[in-house]
Amino acid sequence: MKLGILGGTFNPIHFGHLRAADEARELAGLDTVIFIPSGKPPLKAEDIAPAHHRYAMVKIAIKKSPHFDLLDLECRSRQKSYTVETLERLHDLYPNDSLHFIVGIDAFLDIPNWYRPERLLDLTNFLIVSRPGYRFGDLSSSPYLPAGKEFHRKLDAGAISSYLTTLTNGNTVMLLNVSPLNISATDIRTRIAQGKSVKYLLPADVESYIISHKLYAFRKPQDRAVKRECRS
Repeated sequence: MKLGILGGTFNPIHFGHLRAADEARELAGLDTVIFIPSGKPPLKAEDIAPAHHRYAMVKIAIKKSPHFDLLDLECRSRQKSYTVETLERLHDLYPNDSLHFIVGIDAFLDIPNWYRPERLLDLTNFLIVSRPGYRFGDLSSSPYLPAGKEFHRKLDAGAISSYLTTLTNGNTVMLLNVSPLNISATDIRTRIAQGKSVKYLLPADVESYIISHKLYAFRKPQDRAVKRECRS
């Protein structure tokens, strides 16, 4: 089977994650996309909700999709989560399947700063999805991709939706032009903390979970109004 692998903090998971995963599945012909919430990501210092809450929110978000699955390989560990180690474990779990790691343009450009990047590149194929604020042309600076500006221009112009190329080690890389949903988990957390609406940014059941567990310093809109009155 062709398995898509989508890792991340999912802090919280939102429609941008879900839409990118589904379009990657469709464009690349994946059988399943496996979501892997991180435990202790080494490169992120922001305030992150406990791993069991982020895992639960992903489980809620994907429960109605037959093409999505979920693994707790990283979030059940108390150690820092390194993608290369996760991919090695996935090869043990799925020895006969083809792994396709889903990343945004920004994340792929940052791979030289990841733990053991050369080993990482040997372990998986890549699906590089478009991201708001980035162009496929930015990938011309990557040391891992072959030169070729014409397909970058076509992708950025929307003339083509995907392009298949290879890494120097022979693993495949597919560039995917997905719907530009400019939704930010940081913005969602800020809005929740300020008592603002996050409707249509993430699944309603995920919002309910956040409210019931008081994640991200949740305050009801009326609480925010009372504080404004106290300052007046």
